[in-house]
Amino acid sequence: MPTNKLTSVNVNLTIKEVSSEKRRFIDLLLIGDEQVDMVERYLNECRLFIGYICEEPAACCAVLEEPGKIVEIKNLAVAATHRCRGIGRLMLRHVESLYRGTTIILGTGETPSTLRFYKNCGYEYSHTVRDFFTDHYDHPIVEEGVTLRDMVYLKKMV
Repeated sequence: MPTNKLTSVNVNLTIKEVSSEKRRFIDLLLIGDEQVDMVERYLNECRLFIGYICEEPAACCAVLEEPGKIVEIKNLAVAATHRCRGIGRLMLRHVESLYRGTTIILGTGETPSTLRFYKNCGYEYSHTVRDFFTDHYDHPIVEEGVTLRDMVYLKKMV
C-alpha cells in the first residue's frame, strides 16, 4: 500500500490507498454521499484513498478513472472533527499529483461553502445535471439549509 505524508497547519496526514474491504470505510464515505446504495454504485470501481491522522481515518477520496484522460472524484469527505484544517485540500492535492496531465471532474450540490472550497482549490464550473438529487436519492438531501436538487460539475486540468 503506497503512502503519502502531507502536512498543513497543525495537521500531519498520511494518505494510503485502500484496495480491499473498501466498505469498512462506509461511515466516512457517507459523509460525502449520504445514501449507501449510491456509494455502492461506484465504490468497487474506484481507487479509494484514506487520510489518517494518528492512525485514525480522518478523510476519504474515491476516484474513478474514465477513458480519455478524465478522472472523476466521486466522493471527498472529511470527518467533522477534522474539518477546516486543510485536510480536504491535502486530499485533493494528493489525487492531483497522481493524475498530472488529466482533467479532474467532480460533482457536488449547490451548497455555497462547498462550491467556494472547490473554487479556491482551482476548480471551475463545467456543467449542471438537473434534478440529479431529486431523481436519484430516496430522501431530500439538505446541506446548510439548502435542499439539493441539481448536481453541479466542476473541472480542473492538472
